[in-house]
Amino acid sequence: MSNFNDYIGKQVDIEVSGKNPFTGILINCGLDIVVIYYEQRFLYIPLVHIQQLKLSTLLQDEVVDIPEEPVDYQAETVSYRKGLNHVRGRFIEIYVTGNRSIHGYLTSIMNDYFVFYSPVYKTMFVSLNHLKWFIPYHQNVTPYSLSDQSLPFQPAPITLSRTFKEQCKKFEGKLVVFDLGDHPNKIGLLQKVDDNMIELIVANGEKVYRNLQHLKTVCVV
Repeated sequence: MSNFNDYIGKQVDIEVSGKNPFTGILINCGLDIVVIYYEQRFLYIPLVHIQQLKLSTLLQDEVVDIPEEPVDYQAETVSYRKGLNHVRGRFIEIYVTGNRSIHGYLTSIMNDYFVFYSPVYKTMFVSLNHLKWFIPYHQNVTPYSLSDQSLPFQPAPITLSRTFKEQCKKFEGKLVVFDLGDHPNKIGLLQKVDDNMIELIVANGEKVYRNLQHLKTVCVV
């Protein structure tokens, strides 16, 4: 984004949706994403989730030696989708919702969601509209220092649909968890996906309706 070009190489304060503040050095910016160097890591933050960006009032204690970005754009302009494409199959950290980030591998990118394999949560489907930021790890780093033998990195064993809604419709009749189960009423038997509403039977047998556009992740139990 040309508005931020004058800030490249300078320390900035960024507030991201979910009340996540960062102070780091602005490294790169595109039409729909910025890259900052924060605590020796590169954060890729979609512009749609930036609440505020300004020059930092904090003084840098020392000159920071910034390594090369872990994502090689091959002279392309950085963008949200290009950034994700470049880290496909690599170990990354993502933040979507709640008070914790998720570690794993991005395996496929569809129209409005991507497939993410986590050693903890297994195969997840994440809405592109709700990803707040992602951090690529270096090639020699694996989740939780697991060996390749103990990390069964496999794509989802199902046919992928083009959209998040169509993918959720495939899970009708299955037990699902939305948004990492951050609320009991987001865990249950998915009865129906109709337009942008889902019908869910929760643990006590109660029927709950939720707006699919506000749901961020889903995984099948």
